[in-house]
Amino acid sequence: MNPKEAPEIRAQTLLELRQQSDALRVITEKLRVKEMGPADHIRTKHEVKAFVESGDLKTAEALIMQATERTAATQTVSHPVSQSQQRSQGLGQ
Repeated sequence: MNPKEAPEIRAQTLLELRQQSDALRVITEKLRVKEMGPADHIRTKHEVKAFVESGDLKTAEALIMQATERTAATQTVSHPVSQSQQRSQGLGQ
């Protein structure tokens, strides 16, 4: 499996994970918040905390959708930047 691709996470999985003592950390890792921009990272962590406290299925589904969109948006934005950095480094050699 490609490390850039996350295994599909389901709302039921989040409901099970929220029972763990370190649920916030585990769920944020599953949602790949470290791959998001700083604002999205913080926003998602707050949403995960609210989900862990509520345990609502609809909240879990919305959380997964939003996290997926944020991660994809960050990767879309960072991809062209890294290509231009590679080109400028190649010119400097």
